Amino acid sequence: QVQLVESGGGLVQAGGSLRLSCVASGRTFDVVAMGWFRQAPGKGREFIAGVRWSSGDTYYVDSVKGRFTISRDNAKNTVDLQMDSLKPEDTAVYSCAAARTTWNIYNYWGQGTQVTVSS
Repeated sequence: QVQLVESGGGLVQAGGSLRLSCVASGRTFDVVAMGWFRQAPGKGREFIAGVRWSSGDTYYVDSVKGRFTISRDNAKNTVDLQMDSLKPEDTAVYSCAAARTTWNIYNYWGQGTQVTVSS
């Protein structure tokens, strides 16, 4: 099992920035990728960004490209999401996730952290 704990959510005005962090513990040697998802009220869960653990290759959904940056620290088993130029439509619960064997299939999830962007 892999345990994930997020931090860094909160309330910010449109145009502002927030940084989310996620720490992984447990069987982290199984992890091949980590990512961030979000779920807005009344909507399904949406993939935001991912990073492959060994290569550092990153992936983003089009709506956040150029505004969000995902980064990882292999030594600390952490993955961060720097969110800039935030918009009200970015308001959601953001969750960290880890993929165990296939980079785009996520097996483990954090509890989520609320991000609210006011207009």
